[in-house]
Amino acid sequence: MTEPDPSDVALELERLRGVVEVGFARTDGSLALLVQRSDQTDRALADHEQRLDAIEQSRWPLPSVLALTAVIGLALTLWGLMSR
Repeated sequence: MTEPDPSDVALELERLRGVVEVGFARTDGSLALLVQRSDQTDRALADHEQRLDAIEQSRWPLPSVLALTAVIGLALTLWGLMSR
């Protein structure tokens, strides 16, 4: 078995180092993109929450309207029965 040439080992290590650096650069870029998209999603979610709160505040109080309608219907029914 022959010993590997030290210059060949050094060249392979340098090539491997370059490949690892490129991989880390790609990973860093991908992570930066994911963070940016996460921030955009957070802003969109906050905007939707704000819009939903505004809609909920401006809606009609449906249970109150239904209760008032029921009371008025009952009063009209009783008035109709009494006036016979």
